[in-house]
Amino acid sequence: MYNFEFYNPTRILFGKGKVEGIDRLIPADAKVLITYGGGSVKKFGILDQVKTHLGNRKVVEFGGIEPNPHYETLMKAAEVVRNENIDFILAVGGGSVIDGTKFICLATYYKGDATDLLRRGFRPITADIVEKVVPFGAVLTLPATGSEMNTGAVISYDHGKFPVMSEMTYPKFSVLDPTYTFSLPKIQVANGIVDAFVHTVEQYTTFPVDARIQDRMAEGILQTLIEIGETSVNESDNYDVRANHMWSATMALNGLIAVGVPQDWATHMIGHELTALFGIDHGQTLAVIYPAVMDVCREQKKAKLLQYAERVWKIDSGSDNERIDLAIYKTRHFFESLGMKTRLSAYGVTADQLGAVVQALEKHGLTALSENQSITPEVSREILQRAL
Repeated sequence: MYNFEFYNPTRILFGKGKVEGIDRLIPADAKVLITYGGGSVKKFGILDQVKTHLGNRKVVEFGGIEPNPHYETLMKAAEVVRNENIDFILAVGGGSVIDGTKFICLATYYKGDATDLLRRGFRPITADIVEKVVPFGAVLTLPATGSEMNTGAVISYDHGKFPVMSEMTYPKFSVLDPTYTFSLPKIQVANGIVDAFVHTVEQYTTFPVDARIQDRMAEGILQTLIEIGETSVNESDNYDVRANHMWSATMALNGLIAVGVPQDWATHMIGHELTALFGIDHGQTLAVIYPAVMDVCREQKKAKLLQYAERVWKIDSGSDNERIDLAIYKTRHFFESLGMKTRLSAYGVTADQLGAVVQALEKHGLTALSENQSITPEVSREILQRAL
């Protein structure tokens, strides 16, 4: 196991009605900006509940944060924070709203060109380059990204998607009420299951470093998602299933299973380019690309893929390649059982368009992906071809 340092200060308020806790966690004299996406938080009464528990605090609203939040939109919100002298931001929504809010917190008082914050890749943004960071909390409505308990965000700009990382953007708290997911469309629930699943395998199907706790935690998350996936999609008001879905998604990317282990993230990086170029949902891109990554990278990932096959899918007979093939098949079948397509051609992407994806990866410096930097543009092209 690698050396590591773990820190996660986010307070979690989990369960029905826990939104009432925001009143004691936000300073009583704070002027609060509520950020949200479309109209669903208004339509289903979540925004009204939040405002009720904010009491007599002064409240400003900023809606319209897109899925895959746009830099330009977030800079408008940053201007509101400055002009209104906002003390605290409360993100009400899914991962895109929370990601966008993290960027707003960082960009509002950044003295330079805020696009600089998009160009650091996975290098964290630190206090020496940002004069002041506005604190924020979150009320989660879509379990998927884990953004409610981590430092990361992904921001869309100039036909690309850019990771933004900073310890200064841990949410002060996050409210996780499974009932807030009851109104979600099935496709968003399925996207969330796949996103949590692939977050987990990005940190698990790499190579062994004898990190037994992390492995078994990851396997537990994967097994839970497999057990509840179809039910979560099809039974919108099943509280227990949605509670397990919500906590699985948080645990998949709050840092616990990441400590001391190698990480991949090639599926996400390739998937980001597919979203940017073709508008395919993030979760849908992952369902397409991850089985192809398993296939193409089976030799470098062999030991962990065999462990994944045995421990997650109970595959314990056959040759190594036969077991890996069956694990890939079962993974693809699981995604498809959620109503997800697992081929690029199902989204209208053709072989002659793959070159544009590879060019975008090269443009964004994504030329040495995976846990051992072995996925070159040529290998990315092979992955895309297997995914057709």
